[in-house]
This record gives sequence, C-alpha cells and structure tokens, in this order.
Amino acid sequence: MYDWNKHIIGVEATLVEALTQLNRLSGQTMVLFVLDADGRMCGSLTDGDIRRYLISRPQLDVKVGDIMHRNFLRFEESNIDVAVVRDIRKRGITLVPQLDGDGRIRQVYDFSLCHSILPLDAVLMAGGKGERLRPLTLTTPKPLLKIGDKCIIDYNVEELARNGIDNIAVTTNYLAEQLDEHFSRPVGGVNVRCVREPRRLGTIGSLRLVEGLTHDNVLVMNSDLLTTISYEEMFLRHVEEEADLTVAAVPYMVSVPFAIFRCDGTRVLGLEEKPTYNYYANAGIYIVRREHLGFIPDDRPYDAPDLIERLVNDGGKVVYYSINGMWLDVGSPDDFRHAQELVKHKLR
Repeated sequence: MYDWNKHIIGVEATLVEALTQLNRLSGQTMVLFVLDADGRMCGSLTDGDIRRYLISRPQLDVKVGDIMHRNFLRFEESNIDVAVVRDIRKRGITLVPQLDGDGRIRQVYDFSLCHSILPLDAVLMAGGKGERLRPLTLTTPKPLLKIGDKCIIDYNVEELARNGIDNIAVTTNYLAEQLDEHFSRPVGGVNVRCVREPRRLGTIGSLRLVEGLTHDNVLVMNSDLLTTISYEEMFLRHVEEEADLTVAAVPYMVSVPFAIFRCDGTRVLGLEEKPTYNYYANAGIYIVRREHLGFIPDDRPYDAPDLIERLVNDGGKVVYYSINGMWLDVGSPDDFRHAQELVKHKLR
C-alpha cells in the first residue's frame, strides 16, 4: 500500500505552502490530495494546476481551496471497474486515491508499481511432492525451490499482489511446515495464509478447506509455474464471457513428419503432407465463480478436470484464455534448468 501522507495538504493552506510541499516531491509524482477540516478529500492539486492559475491570475495570496481541482479522479470504496483501471494506466496516471463512504482516503494506488486492481481472491496449490524433481525435493517442497534468488511460489505471489489481489491462501501438504515458516512473513507486501490438507485432496480439492473468500470469483493456480500471463486480461475475458469458469491455456503445436492419409473407412481419398495441428493445453490457472466451489466434494480427492467436466455437463459456461506470453511448468530437471535461464535473462 502506497504511503500517501506526504501528498496530504489542507484546504486552507497557502499557495506558497503548496509549492513548498510539491517541491519536496521532486522526482516523485507531484500531486497533492486536498482535505477539508473534517479530513475528507475535496480536491487535488498539481504543479500544472498552479502554473495555469499563475498565468491567468499572477498572485500568491491565495488558498489551496481556491485553485484546487474539484472534479478529481478517484475510486469509490468497493466500486472499482477493472476496465477503468486499465484506461487510467494507459493514460499514464500514477496515483489514484480510493475513498471510503465518508469521502476519506482509504488508500492510494500507485500504478507505477501496481498493474491492476482485480476483485479476486487467490488460492495457490502447493501440496504436491514434486517427485520428478528429486533429489531437490527430498527435503524442500517444490514451491520453495529457488529460481535465481527467489522461491518459485514468490514470483506468483508477488505478481498477484501487483494486480491488487491481497487475499491469498496457499494450500499445503508435503513438508507443509516449511511453507508455514516461509509465509510467516509478508511476501510482496501481502500476508499469505497457509491451509493444510489433512490428506491428499487432488489438484483442486483443497479449495473446500479455504475460508474467508470474499469476492464473487476466485483465481486458482498451481504454485510451481513461471508465467507472464496478464491476470487483468484473463479476468476481463471471464467477465465479458459471463463464464462460470475460465481456464488459462497455452498453445500446443503437433507437427507430423510424414504424409497422412485422408480416408473414408479403409478407402484412401488423398494425402496430406506433413500436417501441423494446433491445440490448447491446460495451463493450471483458473478463474471460477465462488458459488461453484460447492461442487467440490469433501470426502475424496478432486482434480481441476473433474470440476470442468461437472460444469460442462451441467450446462455451465467454461471458456479458455490463451496466454500471450511466457508459461513454464517447472516439473522436471530440464524445466528447472530452463527456468534458471529465463530468470537470468530477466523474466521479470
């Protein structure tokens, strides 16, 4: 959360006081948030506002309240439109306050650091044994293996935090106490809570154990991925499609190095030389409407494909979002080495 106190000024402050305070912000975003006597935000003021005023009326004996911008940009509490956030970011606006119901500043978003503000809870699955990466995972859970100088899971938590997601849970099983210790301190400025599986519950079954979900939609993902997915674009696709579940997908191409018969039964109708087939593969990242988590049983293991098939069979709408960027499932020694190279060449 951005420390916005240095941007606060009272409505009765003088123009000279405002100039002095803006000067202290040199090299930062030069904007002041103007508060009335009751602490409510009533305007904003930038160096540009002051320049325009002095050009039109060259006098210094004036109060901030006389020259502030009253129709200022802000977010209302619990009413942030992600499409508006994207537009603000594209316009190069850096600091935007969020006001509570009384008009007081609740927090300030810094879009030089924050990618978006997504109304999502997030659950990362971190209970697997990572057997293909043994011996590395004999004493360390796979999500805590270091890629570069950072644990795999931390890349994901930090990116979620940069998208304004601050209600994050991690479900654990194998070597769970190490993950408990790791998340005893904030990661990416977010307090992450661990939820331990009493037994192996499959790739998505542990969602039933996670309490405190507050948004209509939940982002669920494997914790051992490296990806540059746009969570904002995926969320907007989910909303636009009015989907029950959106699956992130990675393009997968299969090239056949031979001529393939086109047949009708056993009759050959022709040949297709070395065809290429394009598919989409499950990337292990989902956005699901929270109301559908009740489909997950609490008495047996349950995997993500089980939930997808249940929703499809019940007439629900399941769509995919194609990742336009990098995606790597760190599941094998070769993948682990590849991940090290990616980070070395500045994945982030």
